[in-house]
Amino acid sequence: MLSDSLLDPLALAQDLIRCASVTPADAGAMDVLTAALDQLGFTVTRLRFGDIENIFARIGTGAPHFCFAGHTDVVPVGDANWSAPPFSGEIRNNVLYGRGACDMKGAIAAFVAAAARQLKASPGQGSISLLITGDEEGPATDGTVKVLDWMAAQNQIPDFCLVGEPTCPVRLGDTIKIGRRGSLNARITIHGTQGHVAYPHRADNPVHRLVRAVTALTAAPVDAGSEWFEPSSLQLTSIDVGNPATNVIPASAQGSLNIRFNDRHTGASLTAWLRATVAQHAEHFDLDVSISGESFLTEPGPVVTMLKNAIARASGIEPKLDTGGGTSDARFIARFCPVAEFGLIGATMHQIDERVPVDELRALAGIYEAILADILADTPA
Repeated sequence: MLSDSLLDPLALAQDLIRCASVTPADAGAMDVLTAALDQLGFTVTRLRFGDIENIFARIGTGAPHFCFAGHTDVVPVGDANWSAPPFSGEIRNNVLYGRGACDMKGAIAAFVAAAARQLKASPGQGSISLLITGDEEGPATDGTVKVLDWMAAQNQIPDFCLVGEPTCPVRLGDTIKIGRRGSLNARITIHGTQGHVAYPHRADNPVHRLVRAVTALTAAPVDAGSEWFEPSSLQLTSIDVGNPATNVIPASAQGSLNIRFNDRHTGASLTAWLRATVAQHAEHFDLDVSISGESFLTEPGPVVTMLKNAIARASGIEPKLDTGGGTSDARFIARFCPVAEFGLIGATMHQIDERVPVDELRALAGIYEAILADILADTPA
């Protein structure tokens, strides 16, 4: 029997916040969520990969299949003093405090409340599922990636997925993320010949070569942007020589950089560009590259329009479509199905005294309810 206690997201948000689930710890968060979803009639599958607890839960077997994705893990509380204990779920002046209130236990609770309302109003329409991981704030290797592989093997890939990351910069309802830039980290190590600074003809200074290489890489913008993305950004993050002597030309020099790139590139194409550019200035070098995610875009179409209209109707704000910011687990989901992101105002995420106004939390549940009603109403006869 459907429990009316879950129609309001506040109590569940508090219960989730009270679990000190700093990555990779679960601290009971998945137990709390499982209990709530069991009450609503979801079939809950617990999926543990490595040290990470994950959940896939679904109710219904028909189309369309709408999935909500999120994470119960949170970042550390930091060293500064909070005005309320970070895992207390305290409410003060109608504001809910606690690590994860904004990013993103509040959004998970809001979606569960929305699902409860939808199931009460129109049971049997389409399918609703949740993909919840405990590994989004960490390495992201034993969470969403592996759950998606399991979902694919079980024929559980949804028609559309909404990630509940905090996307709104100013007002709830103002922004939907329909894509994200990719992220590439590179470390360049240039090898030279060590020698005395007074006899440079006997040495090969790798610092000079590194400076010329990074100057070439930063001489011009990577690109001018694309239809939905801002220009890609290459930022040097470190230059390291580790040379304590003032009279020695070092044997090697290292530089690190990050590129946040748009849909005009791939990680492979940027790696090839980096290698070719450095090779113009150094014969002997190593290039170590890691790509935490490729850029992706969910092209505006009928489902994105439906999403946008539902948010506008429920919030009174016309949301803009955006692709800015960092990375999220949506970069993995985009390989399997269309995905967008929408959640709370992100002003306090990862900060001391992370918090969300209770009214805003409840408003988000109302917006999610409107999204579910519109998308599931599109159930084939």
